[in-house]
Amino acid sequence: MFISVFDIFKIGIGPSSSHTMGPMLAAQRFLRELTAADLKPDRIEVRLYGSLAFTGKGHATDRAVLLGLLGFEPATLDNESAAAALDRLANSRRLELSKSHALKFEEPRDLVFDYGPALPGHPNGMKMRAEVGGNLLHEGTYYSIGGGFIASEADLGKIDSGEDQSKFPFNFSTAEMMLSMGRSSKLSIAEMKAANEKIQWGDELDSKLDHLWSIMDSVIEAGLTQSGTLPGGLRVKRRAQGIYEQLMLERTRNMTQPHVINDWLSVYAMAVNEENAAGGRVVTSPTNGAAGVVPAVIRYYRDHCLDAGQAGIRKFLLTAAAIGAIVKQNASISGAEVGCQGEVGSASSMAAAGLCAALGGTNEQVENAAEIALEHHLGMTCDPVAGLVQVPCIERNGLGAIKAVSAASLALRGDGTHFMPLDNCIEAMRQTGVDMSTKYKETSQGGLAVNLPEC
Repeated sequence: MFISVFDIFKIGIGPSSSHTMGPMLAAQRFLRELTAADLKPDRIEVRLYGSLAFTGKGHATDRAVLLGLLGFEPATLDNESAAAALDRLANSRRLELSKSHALKFEEPRDLVFDYGPALPGHPNGMKMRAEVGGNLLHEGTYYSIGGGFIASEADLGKIDSGEDQSKFPFNFSTAEMMLSMGRSSKLSIAEMKAANEKIQWGDELDSKLDHLWSIMDSVIEAGLTQSGTLPGGLRVKRRAQGIYEQLMLERTRNMTQPHVINDWLSVYAMAVNEENAAGGRVVTSPTNGAAGVVPAVIRYYRDHCLDAGQAGIRKFLLTAAAIGAIVKQNASISGAEVGCQGEVGSASSMAAAGLCAALGGTNEQVENAAEIALEHHLGMTCDPVAGLVQVPCIERNGLGAIKAVSAASLALRGDGTHFMPLDNCIEAMRQTGVDMSTKYKETSQGGLAVNLPEC
């Protein structure tokens, strides 16, 4: 199955790609199905299961579902318009499915957090039901499978999307295939990925990649200029702006320690994830919870590395997306499925590969960099305090970025040969996720989420 760079990196909103963007898209899909069949229900019921139920309040899943039913999309959502639409719904208790049809909608009767067993297809499951006069008109079961990707119950049984895969010249699904194709074609990973992407985007590819990076960079800039307290009740203060101001002051005074580059990496990543936690605009990289790692390492490359340029940033994005697609196809990028090793671990692996490529690494060195970064995130749990993508998620992105740079540097010091292949490391991550207790997989029932300060 071909996964585009613009599938791995999607423009959306915080705080969660799986709990906010995915449910919004699923609700919108259900709405389209009703419209296509010209169905006019007098009641819609939404039931959230598994991780969507346990941490849905903290991730604003209920708000996301309502916005999806109101016709909003993550990529184009305007916060002011969305807030106004939600206020109208709360005051009128009428859900306007179209200009000509509305129905009564009341919480919690029609939007249910079901804390019973999760649905069988994925820990992030939801059921939607449309009725008229108490009789079923249409129903659907949907899964938010990480990174803003959604799948219906029928979709989960499909081997691929049904698209003709033969049209992509380098349609690799494993790292071994990727390296083999690279040796045969004498092309880099980024060049092979670009050849695939150009089937769809043609000469627009470079401009689309440049736009993607401009959005990522704008999120960093927004986070570096904001102060105050993040929403949700934990009273977590934004720190990126203060750290950035300290770093800039130290730079003018030539008073920096050698390890200060770690602080730059951390502040770039934290700026993104503070924006995400506030419900702002971000780019899944490959998820919202891990959205700071890749942009932070690209910013590090651009502002701190020798001979950096726009061509290197494009190479970075293409290479990172290639690694992210391999992880997604062979394991998971969903914290609810495999823990944070699948989110920050995958992001760090992608960033390490991207940086290694941008700095001139061979395909073998890039694969080595990706493996090193992922290997040292194996077993990482997803245990957000109060179900909010704040503690430990914001700092965790900073450490993921630091590990990515270290992994790329180590790989560049070698010749690409190494003991553990990336494919085997990905399989180890998958197996670890299967064995991991559910309470450590984005349900906020274990780990840091239940070990809180007493005051």
